[in-house]
Amino acid sequence: MHIAEGFLPPAHAIAWGVASAPFVVHGVRSLTREVREHPESTLLLGASGAFTFVLSALKLPSVTGSCSHPTGTGLGAVLFRPPVMAVLGTITLLFQALLLAHGGLTTLGANVFSMAVVGPWAGYAVYRLLRRSGAPLMVAVFSGAFAADLSTYCVTSVQLALAFPDPSSGFLGALGKFGSIFAVTQIPLAVSEGLLTVVVMRLLVQSSKGELTRLGVLPAGSGGTRSGRSTSDEPGAVAR
Repeated sequence: MHIAEGFLPPAHAIAWGVASAPFVVHGVRSLTREVREHPESTLLLGASGAFTFVLSALKLPSVTGSCSHPTGTGLGAVLFRPPVMAVLGTITLLFQALLLAHGGLTTLGANVFSMAVVGPWAGYAVYRLLRRSGAPLMVAVFSGAFAADLSTYCVTSVQLALAFPDPSSGFLGALGKFGSIFAVTQIPLAVSEGLLTVVVMRLLVQSSKGELTRLGVLPAGSGGTRSGRSTSDEPGAVAR
């Protein structure tokens, strides 16, 4: 990750683009509604996008000879839900492909699907599951960011294995090879991203408690740690 320009066979590149498109379209609608109904959230949206752009632009050499990097999508998924992150992630990947030669236009659909679709949904699912089970906010935030990062590379491994199956062992053999290459460096990177996301969330709790309450990250009427986006508990909140 990111899959380089021209690396995937054309049929695979088109298929992943088609698979990603509905999520991005849905995300555009969600983002438009959020900005229209809550224009005060624009600054936090921009910060979430910048966090994703900066972290995912870092290229860290791997001992296996490949490169790895954080994704930064977990924070935005927790704050604004995965549909919005599908848009912010797509914008990030598009600018990186055009300006940094990081990824590519022909592989944009595949990269969007792994980093901007599956990553945020996996991270948000873990976050919500832990919050519903009573886990502290920061534990859930760390776990969500960790899951968003690692799941991105798991999906990338699947994408590459589908495109380049092993001549003798087929898809499963290729999946084992690609997965082992990424896993060596990505687990500690996912841990690091989780810790950094917790630091950022702590700062937001101190500086933007009102906005986090509206978004459901913090409960209404306290500085607590329970999650939930109940419209009955949050006056003016919009069910999304």
